[in-house]
Amino acid sequence: MPERSDSCVELLPHVVVIARRAGAAIMPYFRGAYATAHKDDRSPVTDADHAADALIKPALAALLPGVAVVTEESVAAAPAPETLAESRYWLVDPLDGTKEFISHRAEFTVNIALVEKGRPVLGVLHVPPTNLTYAAAGPGTAVKMADGGAPAAIGARPAPAAGLVVAHSRSHNSRDDLEQFLAPYRVADRIVMGSALKFGLIAEGRADLYPRLGPTSEWDTAAGQAILEAAGGSVADHEGRPLVYGKPRFRNPPFVARGRPPSGRAAGTRP
Repeated sequence: MPERSDSCVELLPHVVVIARRAGAAIMPYFRGAYATAHKDDRSPVTDADHAADALIKPALAALLPGVAVVTEESVAAAPAPETLAESRYWLVDPLDGTKEFISHRAEFTVNIALVEKGRPVLGVLHVPPTNLTYAAAGPGTAVKMADGGAPAAIGARPAPAAGLVVAHSRSHNSRDDLEQFLAPYRVADRIVMGSALKFGLIAEGRADLYPRLGPTSEWDTAAGQAILEAAGGSVADHEGRPLVYGKPRFRNPPFVARGRPPSGRAAGTRP
C-alpha cells in the first residue's frame, strides 16, 4: 500500500471540488441533449465527456504546476506512459461509464487520481447524478460524502461468512469466464453496474469482490484503487501483484479488487 503523503492529504479537498465542478458540468447533458461520437476503438464519447475534460485539465494544472495531466480524452497528446512510470502525474477519466450515461443510468463517475512512481496515492470518485463522492489520500483516509455532505470515514470489510457480495460490470465480462472465476467462492449476492463506482462499494463495505476479466485503461482504475487501498482493500492482477501504473498504452491486465483480507492472509491473495 502506498505511504501516506501529507501533501496529498492537503490536496484532497481541492481535488474533490474539481471533481464536483466537473460533475456539475456533466449534468445538463445528462438531463438534456448532446452529441455522441465514436473513438477509433468504437467506444462512445459525448459532449459531456469533453465538457468535463475541459474543466478538469486546467484546474489540475493550476493545482500542481508542472505535473502532467493525463486524461482519457487527451491521451493522444500525453507523454508516453513508460516515461511517466517513475514520476508524479494526474490520471483522469472525466466521465467513466459513458455507456451508462448514454443509457441514462445514474452509475457514471468522474475519476481523478494522482500517481507517484507507479502507484495511485490520491483518488476521488464522484457520482454526478447522486452527488456522492468517495475520496482518499493514503492509508486510513478513505471517506464517503453523501449528497455533498461532510466526510464520513469508510473501510472495507473482511469477507462475510455468509458469502461474498460480488460487484461486476454489465457489459465487459464474458458470462462463462465470470462464472468460472467465481466457482471457488461462496457468493451471497451480486451487484451489476458500470463505472468505477464498484471500487467505492467495496471501500465502504457494501461489496467484497470485483473481478475484471477483460482489459481496462489505467484512468478507469487509478482513483478507485487509491480509495480502496486506503480503505484496507486491494487491487491486484491474477498473480496477486498490486496493479501498477505507467504500462504500455496505459492498459491494465485483468485484475481483482477485494475487500479487507482475513487476519493472517496478505491482501490480494485468493482463498
